[in-house]
Amino acid sequence: MQRVKQLAAHLTGSDSGGLSSLEGKHPDDVVITLAIRSPLCKAKKGGFKDARTDELMLEMFKHVVSRSGVDPGAIGDVCVGTVLTPDAAYYARAAMLAAGIPDTVPVQIVNRFCSSGLMAVTTVANQVRSGQIKIGLAIGVESMSENPDKGGPSFSELISCNAASKDCQERMGWTSENVAAEFHITREEQDAFAAESFKKAEEAQRRGYFAKEIVPFTVFQKGIDSGARIPVVVKEDDGIRLGTTQEKLSKIKPAFPHWGNGTTTGGNASQITDGAAAVLVMTREEAEKRGLPILAKHITTAVAGLPPRIMGIGPVYAIPLALKNAGLQINDVDLFEINEAFASQCVYCIKKLNIPLCVHPC
Repeated sequence: MQRVKQLAAHLTGSDSGGLSSLEGKHPDDVVITLAIRSPLCKAKKGGFKDARTDELMLEMFKHVVSRSGVDPGAIGDVCVGTVLTPDAAYYARAAMLAAGIPDTVPVQIVNRFCSSGLMAVTTVANQVRSGQIKIGLAIGVESMSENPDKGGPSFSELISCNAASKDCQERMGWTSENVAAEFHITREEQDAFAAESFKKAEEAQRRGYFAKEIVPFTVFQKGIDSGARIPVVVKEDDGIRLGTTQEKLSKIKPAFPHWGNGTTTGGNASQITDGAAAVLVMTREEAEKRGLPILAKHITTAVAGLPPRIMGIGPVYAIPLALKNAGLQINDVDLFEINEAFASQCVYCIKKLNIPLCVHPC
């Protein structure tokens, strides 16, 4: 289980001595002592549909202050990963102050699209590793209810005349259909994968596997009659579709019939989501000195570029780089978690890398 935690954390800067070296414990190891998240809720329909982005940030910062076991003034830097939030730096700074984090603690914003939260973790982990700070806090937050994804902006004609650059404006559904068509991922494969994913999520929720990581969020929702905002407590993910089967998914109409082969649907693609998460990072020596639990060891992060038209298959390139950085082989890893934006891209990544499928809640 330890090696699962080591690589699945997706973190940066290990020596390359292989699995035995990574399993060693050293005072300067970069470790995670807190990893919590909000429930993940359906945008526009779920528990956070009326919550503002800065309110989600505030609630996340409050939970860090109350649960971290660390005086917030000891945090050397905060990095917030977010994609769609306008004026994100203003929101982050104001929310952390409102949560009781002193003004001596700085904050920064990072945006690497879907991996922004992971890059926030990487950023503070590298700061800890280099000795710039002793303790770092990474936050990830997104409200797609408040900031819906409208696709890319318009570009100068000096840029849009380049075909690859123009592709950056396209919607993600288009990229899913490109992956399915180009790499021959069938509708049946996508629905089968999605059904299994829902099944695992349902079982994990039933068994309480998420209980230790989810913290209850108090947010405001608009009343049905008055429209006034009233406080409610949201305690669990609301996007898991109970009783999903491949047969049921096969009856859903394509979401993008005008692109590719029209195999992407609302059933085999991820929902748009509102939520937040936090990870506290420090050295092993610092954690032990403070008597804090060590949840995982931060190993390495790898990033790789690829054509925007097939952007979802990034793990095909990034995973081998991460393994190389860590001195590992694929069979050294007990569990991979790959972003399931679309079943098309996830199925292709699994097939291309020859990663065995987990067919039960792992």
